[in-house]
Amino acid sequence: MSIEVRDVPESNRYEAVRDGTVLGFAEYQRTADLVVFTHTEIDPQFEGQGVGSTLVREALDHVRSLGLKALPVCPFVQAWMQRHPEYASLDYRARG
Repeated sequence: MSIEVRDVPESNRYEAVRDGTVLGFAEYQRTADLVVFTHTEIDPQFEGQGVGSTLVREALDHVRSLGLKALPVCPFVQAWMQRHPEYASLDYRARG
């Protein structure tokens, strides 16, 4: 079954869920202008299965749909964005 990524604002995080089980999460702090990604964690039994990539991609797509920018403080999110230049315009640090 596929992975669903959902925003859980009351917990300040995005969650990757499959069959009702949280596989991982990306914590954030949201301001009026941006979403600061502070920490990402994937359950060790699901590492290497694309959960982290799916989580970050869909979280960033959601940030984009809100018209916000992302500030990747979390090393995982930062590295993912560096590997995916199509998300460079979303990086708050690249503001012109």
